[in-house]
Amino acid sequence: MESLEAELAAARDLDVADLADAIESIGFECTRCGGCCTGYAPDEAGGAPAGAGKDEDAAEDDGAGGAESGSDCHDGDDADREPHTATVFPDEVRRVADAAEETFGESYDWRDVARPMPFGLDSDGDGDPSGETFEWALATDGCGDCTFYEESDGQGACTVHDARPLICRTYPFSVAVEGTSQPMGEAVDEAGVVRAHECEGLGRDISREDAEELAGALKERAVRELEEAIGVRDNYDPNARERADGDVVVFDSEGPKEADGTPIGGE
Repeated sequence: MESLEAELAAARDLDVADLADAIESIGFECTRCGGCCTGYAPDEAGGAPAGAGKDEDAAEDDGAGGAESGSDCHDGDDADREPHTATVFPDEVRRVADAAEETFGESYDWRDVARPMPFGLDSDGDGDPSGETFEWALATDGCGDCTFYEESDGQGACTVHDARPLICRTYPFSVAVEGTSQPMGEAVDEAGVVRAHECEGLGRDISREDAEELAGALKERAVRELEEAIGVRDNYDPNARERADGDVVVFDSEGPKEADGTPIGGE
């Protein structure tokens, strides 16, 4: 296995024009179905079915960033739906918070934007998580949908669109570089190092300008994911949980944090 530094060098060497060629050959146009922003059923590749948006009377954020079991949010069997998960980098959390404050005119703290990535955490009988995780996920509401997703007339929209994280900017694509993520399941199409994941917008015509913009963001994301992984490795503190106030510790590139984003100080 290559070192993270070698993988990072490979990511930095990715050719944006080649990535754009691959994206053009696969094809993509966002249909604003909301599938990549909403909670999903276990048998779905990711995202809600097209047109299955939130109910206007859906429960508010429960403060834990997870879906409330049985909430009346989508058509079908809501009790089994899983919350949307989208990785967000620490600096992106702050950028989204600033954008949300500007949009809504109220203060947004870390927990309003991000939650500990649930994968790898344990839950007690009451559903309270504990343990260590190494990523942040965008916060979700009581329906398991991204907090910043809204739907009108059957079309989805992001309320912080200009500040949305790289994973949102690049979905449904990823690149096959070791150490970078493959969001929402296995690839359904590929060209060169570019992988395409489940999305109803695949196979549609895309302009060269849009393909190059997407390709640039895809390269940036690949680089950032590896830089983040190196930062997590270098700043990992095996004794952080002993100093933590809560039951969950998130290790990111800036060091260990509480579940609300508060840094855990050194010894």
